[in-house]
Amino acid sequence: MLISGGLEEGASSGCLRILTSPELANLRPGAEQKVVFITARVHPGETPSSFVCQGIIDFLVSQHPIAKVLRDHLVFKIAPMLNPDGVYLGNYRCSLMGFDLNRHWANPSPWAHPTLHGVKQLIVQMYNNPKINLEFYIDIHAHSTMMNGFMYGNIFEDEERFQRQAVFPKLLCQNAEDFSYSSTSFNRDAVKAGTGRRFLGGLLNDTSYCYTLEVSFYSYVVGGTTSAVPYTEEAYMKLGRNVARTFLDYYRLNALVERPLAPIPKTRKEKLPLFKCTTQRGQGSSHVGSKPEKRSQTNLKEPTLST
Repeated sequence: MLISGGLEEGASSGCLRILTSPELANLRPGAEQKVVFITARVHPGETPSSFVCQGIIDFLVSQHPIAKVLRDHLVFKIAPMLNPDGVYLGNYRCSLMGFDLNRHWANPSPWAHPTLHGVKQLIVQMYNNPKINLEFYIDIHAHSTMMNGFMYGNIFEDEERFQRQAVFPKLLCQNAEDFSYSSTSFNRDAVKAGTGRRFLGGLLNDTSYCYTLEVSFYSYVVGGTTSAVPYTEEAYMKLGRNVARTFLDYYRLNALVERPLAPIPKTRKEKLPLFKCTTQRGQGSSHVGSKPEKRSQTNLKEPTLST
C-alpha cells in the first residue's frame, strides 16, 4: 500500500493520496482512475470534522477486507485540514487573513487563500485529465444547531441527475445509525454560492457528485427513538468509517470482499431501525441539467455563478 502526502502535482496544499499498487488495473498507464476527493476543517472551530476525517483515513489504510477492496478500485485524495492557520490561531470560522475560506472557491487568491487555491488547482487538473474521473467531492463540516450527521447536496433541473445524487446519502443512511437522510437537503441558496459543494457542483460534469457532510457538535438520535446520544470522538470516527465503507455498496463491490465482513465497533447496542428516507429540496434557482463539456483551466477559473 502506498500513502503519499505533501505537495502533489504542483498544488500548494498538502493532500493525502491513498492507493495500493501501481500494478492494479485502475492505476495502470492509460487506465481511467476513479477518484474520491475529501476535504475537512475549512472552518477551524468545527473540530468534529477532523475526527470524522480521521475515521475515514484510519479505515482506508487498515487491513479490513473492505478497505483493501476500496483501495484496489478507487483513488482517495484527502486534504484533512484546509484552514491550518485558523486552527493554529484558535479561530472559529476564519483564516489568518480573516476570510471565510468556504465562500471563496470561485476565485481563490494564491496569496490570501493559498490552501483553497492549491486544492482547486488540483481538482481542475484532474477534471481536465481524460484519464481521471473525479466521481465524488465531500467536504466535511460540523453543525452547531442540528443533530445527527446529514448532507447538503445540489439541485439540478435534470431529475435523473438529482435522483442519482441522492443514492449515496441513502446508502449511508443504512450503514450509519447516526446519519439522518430525513435531515439531508438539496438546495441552491445564493449565500452558499462560494462553497466547495456549490462551486464544484456547477464546475464538474454530471458524472460527479458534490456534497457537504455535516455532523452535530452535540448528539444524535437513532431512528425510532427519542433519546439523544452524546457524540464522542469514537462516534465521530465511526461515522467516518461508515462513510468509507458506503463506497463499497455504491460501487457494488461487496462480492469482491475475500472473507466475511468484520463488524465495525458499535457505540450503541441497539439494533438500528430503518430510517424513513424522505428528500428535502431547498429553494433557489435551478441548475442546467445538461452535461457540460470539459473546458480549459483558464476558462474554468471564473465560471458563472448565481448571486
